Amino acid sequence: MQMEAMYEGLGISRSVYEYGEKILAELRPRFDGIDQVAEYNQAKVVAAMQKNRVNATHFAATTGYGYDDEGRDNLERVYADVFHTEAALVRPQITCGTHALAVALSANLLPGDELLSPVGAPYDTLEEVIGIRESRCSLKEYGVRYAQADLRSDGSFDYDAIRGKINERTKLITIQRSKGYATRPSFSVAQIGELIAFCKGVKPGVKVMVDNCYGEFVEPLEPSDVGADMVVGSLIKNPGGGLAPIGGYICGTKECVDRCAFRLSAPGLGQEVGANLGLMPAFYQGLFLSPTVVSGALKGAVFAANLYERLGFPCVPNATESRHDIIQAVTLGSREAMVAFCRGIQAAAPVDSYVTPEPWAMPGYDSEVIMAAGAFVQGSSIELSADGPIRPPYAVYFQGGLTWYHAKLGILMSLQKLLEAGLTQLP
Repeated sequence: MQMEAMYEGLGISRSVYEYGEKILAELRPRFDGIDQVAEYNQAKVVAAMQKNRVNATHFAATTGYGYDDEGRDNLERVYADVFHTEAALVRPQITCGTHALAVALSANLLPGDELLSPVGAPYDTLEEVIGIRESRCSLKEYGVRYAQADLRSDGSFDYDAIRGKINERTKLITIQRSKGYATRPSFSVAQIGELIAFCKGVKPGVKVMVDNCYGEFVEPLEPSDVGADMVVGSLIKNPGGGLAPIGGYICGTKECVDRCAFRLSAPGLGQEVGANLGLMPAFYQGLFLSPTVVSGALKGAVFAANLYERLGFPCVPNATESRHDIIQAVTLGSREAMVAFCRGIQAAAPVDSYVTPEPWAMPGYDSEVIMAAGAFVQGSSIELSADGPIRPPYAVYFQGGLTWYHAKLGILMSLQKLLEAGLTQLP
């Protein structure tokens, strides 16, 4: 009764709360499995920190050029050990996931080279990076070609099409692990490993980059464990643990990472420059917390799928499928339902809960986008958030939650808003 009263005080009706509790009672075995993966990944992170003798001197701030920044350099050694790679570039100067991907692509592709996506169209913001949509300073403008093999209708790889697209110009293959703004399945590490092996079998020596955003610590293995030459992501997603206020990472072979460092700073300077600006405590501790934070977000995604699927809304992944990233897509079928869902997520936030999300034109996207995110770090999608482009099939993408309990509150509040708008009803 005390718990129900607390939720009622936050705006959740008793009927919504009870509906959620019925679903939760069936999810305990799933949650136990998520906790086991988190425990393994927590041990992996601790082992990397202990191996590299992390100590208080590594938290000291540096400014200016950042020469001899041992905290920064040691953090990169920790990341390389966590992801089992030769090298890593982990910097606050990388502003977001798209920036990290742009650095990795532009550093490892030269004029006349061809980039291949064997998993269909890339995430919206990469379209301008590549030049699919015309943009200044795109890879296309610098003479890099682009090829694409679409997925089969069931979301699986079209190996015949991929083989046909790989040619003498193919220099780099990019694999997007997460679904992005598409209602296709996200790929497991095992699937990615099979695809990498196939591509390298067709063309030995071809480089493979995996966009690892939203996927870190969801499984015991990472794409770098199964043959990826680079794995790339954002620190305001999974590996920042909700504490990193900015930043991105690129882990991979020394050859690839060296080129990325030269592209990020300048030829001849590479990783020698780049002050940490006092962010090392947040970067180290965020990485330490990340496996637990990711487990809470995963529980939220599983809960959301089970809650909404039973109300008749298609979900990707569905209520019973295995999880390979923290994103839950819910196809709501209308602009009005997307807006109501996002208003519920916003209303559950600890920051800006009083704000009303509205669709708007957002840089890097070709349609209006609605975003709900009352976050401590602006744009942080490891924190509770929901967003999506306002276009058919009107799917909203829910992710994050620094704690499972906050994710639960947000999901219940999203349902509450849909009910209040008359857009669904409880069974």
